[in-house]
Amino acid sequence: MAAVSDRLPAFPWDKLEPYKKTAAAHADGIVDLSVGTPVDPVPQLIRRALIDAADSPGYPTVWGTVALRDAITGWVRGRLGASAAEHRNVLPVVGSKELVAWLPTQLGLGAGDKVAYPRLAYPTYEVGARLCGAEPVVYDDPTELDPAGVKLLWLNSPSNPTGKVLAKEELVRIVAWAREHGILLFSDECYLELGWEAEPVSVLHDDVCGGSYEGIVAVHSLSKRSNLAGYRAAFVAGDADVLGELLEIRKHGGMMTPAPVQAATVAALGDVVHVEEQRERYAARRAALRAALESHGFRVEHSEASLYLWVTRDEPCWDTVAHLADLGILVAPGDFYGEAGARFVRVAFTATDERVEAAVKRLG
Repeated sequence: MAAVSDRLPAFPWDKLEPYKKTAAAHADGIVDLSVGTPVDPVPQLIRRALIDAADSPGYPTVWGTVALRDAITGWVRGRLGASAAEHRNVLPVVGSKELVAWLPTQLGLGAGDKVAYPRLAYPTYEVGARLCGAEPVVYDDPTELDPAGVKLLWLNSPSNPTGKVLAKEELVRIVAWAREHGILLFSDECYLELGWEAEPVSVLHDDVCGGSYEGIVAVHSLSKRSNLAGYRAAFVAGDADVLGELLEIRKHGGMMTPAPVQAATVAALGDVVHVEEQRERYAARRAALRAALESHGFRVEHSEASLYLWVTRDEPCWDTVAHLADLGILVAPGDFYGEAGARFVRVAFTATDERVEAAVKRLG
């Protein structure tokens, strides 16, 4: 066990604990904007579906029920513009983080292989590479990478942490490059429903991939759009050969989405009303926090989508973290996401309306 954990970087959130204590000491309590965890209620129709399926004594299947596959393929066709998607092109997973962390291992990657991901990125891409002994490689533009040895290429649009969105023409270019070099492309699109100043596009869109899913897979989650982080409800869609191989491996590994969660996912994907209602909540919180941060002297970069504002005061990120902690506000330092974030902080707008209002007053 020690040998495996020794491959991994230090768990970044442990470094934030002293600042969390400082923020918690504020007379009006902490405003925690450091983690993008949902705080609003799970929609009633999803809860009802979960409860109705609670009497599930048997084992669920890794591939999921027919109803679940119907729901995922229908959503992928309608929402992502992937008109050719069929059951063989989808696979439920036990939350997207599990998929990201263990994908390189399940693909059989190891020493001598490279896993590439954005220079500013969700830390679990690197963790996944290190767990299997592959080499993590960062990029600014993936098409400028030396393709030799690159077996897995991660895209992330909208980006965590920056909120940057890759335009359709960029995706077309990157997909063509990956296919030319035989590199498997996985696109983390978990924030796709949360575009604010740009309209995110999936790599599975007909205009991007040409109606063929060869060599490409998209990752999606219901954690953000439907407040289901606690349900661990997610799925991948794309290349049938890749997903078929993952299905066989995951069968042996017992990586099954619980039956009640499968039923809840069907309900969630079949309803757009709750998604729009949640978007409106986040839009209001985003607008309030952005105005307050800018008036306090922060500059916002990118942030055209996702659940975060990527901001800077042109100082070391830990100085900013300390300054905001003194105001009772906890944020994530930018260097959690790579050295390029050393002068930025990530501000989540997933707190309650009351806590967002408190932050706005303190910044005022």
